[in-house]
Amino acid sequence: MNRRSLLAGAAVAAGGAAVAGTAQARGRSRSQANGRLRLGMIGVGMRGRVLLRELVRRDDVEVVGLCDIEQWTLDRALEQFTEAGKPAPRLWTGSHESWREMLAAGGLDGVIIATPWEWHAPMAIGAMEAGVAVGCEVVAGVTLEDHWEVLRTQQRTNTPYMLLENVCFRRDVMAITRMVREGVFGEVIHLEGGYQHDLRHVKFNGGVVGEAYGGGVEFGERGWSEARWRTDHSVERNGDLYPSHGIGPIAMWANINRGNRFTRLTSYASKARGLHDYVVAEGGTDHPNARVDFRLGDVVTTSIACEDGTTVRLTHDTNLPRPYSLGFRVQGQKGLWMDLNRSIFIEGESPEAHRWEEAQAWLDRYDHALWDAFAAQAEGAGHGGMDFFVIHVFIEALKAGAAMPIDIYDAVAWSAITPLSEASIAAGNATVDFPDFTEGRWREPRTWSV
Repeated sequence: MNRRSLLAGAAVAAGGAAVAGTAQARGRSRSQANGRLRLGMIGVGMRGRVLLRELVRRDDVEVVGLCDIEQWTLDRALEQFTEAGKPAPRLWTGSHESWREMLAAGGLDGVIIATPWEWHAPMAIGAMEAGVAVGCEVVAGVTLEDHWEVLRTQQRTNTPYMLLENVCFRRDVMAITRMVREGVFGEVIHLEGGYQHDLRHVKFNGGVVGEAYGGGVEFGERGWSEARWRTDHSVERNGDLYPSHGIGPIAMWANINRGNRFTRLTSYASKARGLHDYVVAEGGTDHPNARVDFRLGDVVTTSIACEDGTTVRLTHDTNLPRPYSLGFRVQGQKGLWMDLNRSIFIEGESPEAHRWEEAQAWLDRYDHALWDAFAAQAEGAGHGGMDFFVIHVFIEALKAGAAMPIDIYDAVAWSAITPLSEASIAAGNATVDFPDFTEGRWREPRTWSV
């Protein structure tokens, strides 16, 4: 066995130590005989096609079904099969319930869900009830009850479920993960991250098919792509709507569900100005959307307490002009790293006291084994290579019959931050208890598989 094969195995092997009730495969896949997993995809919009690109270039996967309500997106997806020289899959379309028909037809080992958020929970539940493994885009659900239902279904069916949170596989994040585990920062004290990304051109467009970004101030039924559905959440909801990019790596650094857990949460929302200002600037004061009352605060800040005393701060900032950043901060007894200034300070090792040093040399020194092994294969993949890894570990775990690297307990804990933050804000910034989705299993020894 060569080093690459060994590492591929190691990426899933540790998951075998998962506690009872964790998402595990039901033995070998029905398709293992020919070395290929048979997968379907529900949702082949812009996000879905990025993930599809990673699937069609693998020799151990056969994508046999695509489901979407838009013929234009299906046509674009089929082009990927032609370019890869692979047979076209069966198409399922015609209604918002066509995905049920795809599952009922059988023959699937797994399904990738890349649809609007409100569909994630019912589609995942339907797939698991059909015995089909789930790789679900973030988030796991919308309401708190969604999360309980997804969890209960997984526990009842024992069908593998993985949340496809790709930032956990960002190269610098994985290096920092290794540094945390090797004690470079000492005991972890405080963690920060979030989703700080100007999405105004995503939440609004001109409603022209194929033109997803900008070009107008339409949303809902008059919008296209994410503007058709995502913006409605900014109209109707006020909370941290998209926590997983920040909380995923933070949960790994804090060993959440693996000896530690979230215990309490408090959220604050600023005034809402950004989306209204954008509509007026781009569409004029007379545009009907200038009269829309957007509930989502421009900056939502969430503080989370952990069982072991670690504190966490998340920031959701998508409605104002700003460069993209996730705002990571890892602070321990010996020093800290921050991605905003790409700097690090380790007491006794950094060249000067009270002065930052450039972090890249440390990141290179602690480069994660997965990136060391698969950087070439990840080149050109979406989001700087992260999308290669999130698909790779899902497929490898499914093939091996191992626990998913980001399992059902991770999925619901990370995603439930949204409805909990909404509840906190609605109650006047009240502190709310964080549910123990593991029912005490977080205390049992368990390690991350990545």
